[in-house]
Amino acid sequence: MTIEELEQIAESVRLENAKFDYEVNVCMDLACASQGAEKLRDALVKAVEASGKTVLVRRTGCMGPCSSGPLVRVDPEETLYHHVNADHADAIVASLGGDPVPTLQCDLNDHFDKQVRVVLENAGHIDPEKIDDYISCEGYKALLTALTEMTPNGVVHRITESGLRGRGGGGYPTGLKWGTVAKAGGDLKYVVCNGDEGDPGAFMDRSVMEGDPHRVIEGMAIAAYAVGASKGFIYVRAEYPVAVARLTTALREARRRGLLGSNICGTTFSFDVEIRLGAGAFVCGEETALLASIEGRRGTPRPRPPYPAVSGLWGKPTLINNVETYANIAPIVRNGGKWFANMGSERSKGTKVFALTGKITNTGLVEVPMGIKLREIIEVIGGGVPDGHTFKAVQTGGPSGGCIPAEMLDIGVSYDALLKVGSIMGSGGMIVMDDTSCMVNVAKFFIEFCMTESCGKCIPCRAGTAQMHTLLSRICDGSGTMDDLELLEDLCSTVKEASLCGLGQTAPNPVLSTLKYFRNEYIEHIAHKRCPAGVCNIKAAVEVLA
Repeated sequence: MTIEELEQIAESVRLENAKFDYEVNVCMDLACASQGAEKLRDALVKAVEASGKTVLVRRTGCMGPCSSGPLVRVDPEETLYHHVNADHADAIVASLGGDPVPTLQCDLNDHFDKQVRVVLENAGHIDPEKIDDYISCEGYKALLTALTEMTPNGVVHRITESGLRGRGGGGYPTGLKWGTVAKAGGDLKYVVCNGDEGDPGAFMDRSVMEGDPHRVIEGMAIAAYAVGASKGFIYVRAEYPVAVARLTTALREARRRGLLGSNICGTTFSFDVEIRLGAGAFVCGEETALLASIEGRRGTPRPRPPYPAVSGLWGKPTLINNVETYANIAPIVRNGGKWFANMGSERSKGTKVFALTGKITNTGLVEVPMGIKLREIIEVIGGGVPDGHTFKAVQTGGPSGGCIPAEMLDIGVSYDALLKVGSIMGSGGMIVMDDTSCMVNVAKFFIEFCMTESCGKCIPCRAGTAQMHTLLSRICDGSGTMDDLELLEDLCSTVKEASLCGLGQTAPNPVLSTLKYFRNEYIEHIAHKRCPAGVCNIKAAVEVLA
């Protein structure tokens, strides 16, 4: 395979698509599929056949606004329809060449105008199960460019120049990590993709793996060339069967095209990828626990150093990045490091994909430039809080993140800014809460999650999160005291400082942030036996105590 052959494939796809007057793209992501997108697609195919029109009906990955699904986009007009079902198929096909169906037309200009799509640039445009669709959108061009026109050091330099930081949560400079693995000695190195997305409310990586699997594979192959690796693993939780199926298909197609395997594209570079299924343990998102799981051992963290870059899988140098990080690689190689660095803020470059959920009008996936204000994400892109309620807080970073209050909505979204206010970027979960949310109960929910998901290897996390949950439960049911509140703060400090891995070290964040910004709600529960949001069943507990 050469760049010229890639261009020939891309041109053949474009010529084939040019035979159709219209393209009807149907979102087949999980949210839309669960609401009948498969039946909708079948109905559209039948409607097209009956109409005699030349229309291509294509399945695609997530288009973004999941709460508006099932979604259909008609090209070249770029008309977006929402809440579509199979009964609407005839009307949509009949409208082609005329006015759009007004009752279905979706007006989300503000939702899309504020976004900058890099990772999600192919979302809604390609069939994830067809490699030629991906190739027609410059797919694998970056890999061939790297193999034929760049040295491994040149690739590392380009990634370093881009300022890309790991999108899995830690925010470690990607180029620095690649450079460390590249310099490590040894005859065998590995590249690992962390697809173990376990945060409640997070579905960024799942959507990328399901909607654009070749993009992840291409990023891994470029990384392997840069660091000198010959074997790769994609670690995906078993709860993502569609992602696993589409990755499996993508790997098979890439091998068939000679884009994976021995002597890729006629070069001396050889690289292949296997899928490993995780059992759904949240702690396996931590890199050393993930590696242990791939090796067939129990997924528990180990102390570092040595770091995986020096001693990872089976003691060999190993590069670990998450799905979104790899999905950024191909466009950076194609367009240059400076292109990517020109987006975002001073220390947080590029874009970030967020899963916007909770008490928000437009739930779904969004991709925004780093540095954008939280207010723009929530009020403009997200459409604000629905049903006449008022915004109270947003939690970023999943169960390990913090709750940011309304008065801080004008902060820019960056690694440093979020850390400064007691939260983290995390992998990209963003949960919005309104005035019906009890912040003490929210803290209890996330501590319960961390307590349940603790591997139990270290005492601070195993026992500390359990005791924190006990104290929060007492406060929520009205039997807590001010001494409990003081003890809770002490426990947060101990667990944060003494835990072995990132799960325990960040588990107290929801408690610490709610204590900092919503302390009055804790006081109301303890001193006045009242839940301001009316969520906690304090009255029954108080009556029992009386």
